[in-house]
Amino acid sequence: MTEQDAADDTAATEESTASEAQADGNVDADFEDAPEDVTADEVDLGEFDVDDDLVDRVAESDPEDIARELSALRTRADSLESQVEQQDGDIEELEEKLKRKQAEFQNYKKRMDKRREQEQKRATEDLVTRLLDVRDNLERALGQDEDTDIRGGVESTLRQLDDVLDAENVKVIDPEPGGDVDPTQHQVLARVDSDQPDGAIADVHRPGYEMADKVLREAQVTVSESEE
Repeated sequence: MTEQDAADDTAATEESTASEAQADGNVDADFEDAPEDVTADEVDLGEFDVDDDLVDRVAESDPEDIARELSALRTRADSLESQVEQQDGDIEELEEKLKRKQAEFQNYKKRMDKRREQEQKRATEDLVTRLLDVRDNLERALGQDEDTDIRGGVESTLRQLDDVLDAENVKVIDPEPGGDVDPTQHQVLARVDSDQPDGAIADVHRPGYEMADKVLREAQVTVSESEE
């Protein structure tokens, strides 16, 4: 070995020693910058929920593969976050539509209630108008001279009234004597002796009326009771 080679080896050794000393100094500086109340020996990884298999896989994997996997996970997370935001927007839009539909339904219900009320008023007004004609005819009949036979006029007025009631789907409940008593349509006033079978209708005291299958007024009847 020449003197020049020996000098080069000495210089390289001194440079390597200086680099190692600098590195050690940097490590010491890092520990000096750490909080005074925490030391390397006091760091406890037990407080972290670390998957050992994951740690081993990361340690054994290529850094570039880990970086690509992390990038893919970040992209996936961003995509899911975007989907959640989109779904939140869709939910908000649907809630607004539901509120509008509810408001429209309430307005529709109010209009229908008002329309039914108006129809009922018009129906009542129409009925009263037709009954006024019947009243006018009765009043004219009573206005005749006392010796005038008004029977024909009264009968005509009665037929007119029956026509009005028939137009309103009003039917007379007028059972025949001898028929069975119907508690839903007949009101029994008394039990009387008659030629009819026991428990049958003996006579009709006052007819009843029904409208659209609803009894407005029951017919008042007497019921036959045979003597023992």
